[in-house]
Amino acid sequence: MVEQIIDIERIEQLVSLFGNFDENIKRLEKQYNVNITSHGGSIKIVGETENVSKTARAIKCLVIMINNGEIINSRTIDTVINMVDDGNDDKIMKIIDSDCICVTSKGKAVKPKTIGQKHYVEAIKNNIITIGVGPAGTGKTYLAVAQAVNTFREKKVNRIILTRPAVEAGERLGFLPGDLQQKVDPYLRPLYDALFDMLGAENFQRLQERGDIEVAPLAYMRGRTLDDSFIILDEAQNTTCEQMKMFLTRLGFNSKIVVTGDISQIDLPDGKRSGLKEAVNILKGIDDIEIKYLTAKDVVRHRLVQEVIKAYERNGG
Repeated sequence: MVEQIIDIERIEQLVSLFGNFDENIKRLEKQYNVNITSHGGSIKIVGETENVSKTARAIKCLVIMINNGEIINSRTIDTVINMVDDGNDDKIMKIIDSDCICVTSKGKAVKPKTIGQKHYVEAIKNNIITIGVGPAGTGKTYLAVAQAVNTFREKKVNRIILTRPAVEAGERLGFLPGDLQQKVDPYLRPLYDALFDMLGAENFQRLQERGDIEVAPLAYMRGRTLDDSFIILDEAQNTTCEQMKMFLTRLGFNSKIVVTGDISQIDLPDGKRSGLKEAVNILKGIDDIEIKYLTAKDVVRHRLVQEVIKAYERNGG
């Protein structure tokens, strides 16, 4: 057993670091099997050598984040733990210094929260077509929508187009009430939610009525050429190869495309090959197309979401 002392400059840093009922410190203690106590203006860590070293590195990262105005919570703790375990804690300032993508209707700044997310956002900025592949909760769609809203606000495009295949509905669409748009709306709900968050419901409604924003099933894209647009295809793992080719060839001048999907959650009928799987294989190495892979370490939902994803991956799911 060894111990290490870390000096903390201000009491406010200690308060933020420990959190309500010491929940932040308890999370570190559980992760690294150490004992952490505060003594005046310092923190003492006791445990096995490697665990103490990792805990100290995590605490130093958290103090840097506190000094830069970041809020420390369970999500922040998990992000730092992942960075320390991967040996990326020296890159913490890259996360802190990430540019704000856009500001939501409630005044919240949207920024990448992991190294993987930062690389994903940079790929969207620097390429005409970006394909983001990763599990649920990694921010693929939300960050793409944020970038779309920012690009639209800067008047670099004239409209935002968001689309999804409605394959989950299958033949059951005919049994749902309402016209076709009302039938497919439930499958487009996650896209609406992201836009509501960024723009506010009233502003979104106004822009949609004006034609500046379009949220529609993938089938509505056929036969169109989409100029001056920021286009997002969500849940792309549920496109067929033919649908993916059709979508990508809708690209017009001065437009960007972001394709997002999770190849572990394909809902296509047996015998149908995923258009997303094919695209990531055949589009490698083409200029202005970049493929980014996000992992469980980029999940920014509840900590257990990471554990669920890892458990399924271990079992071939």
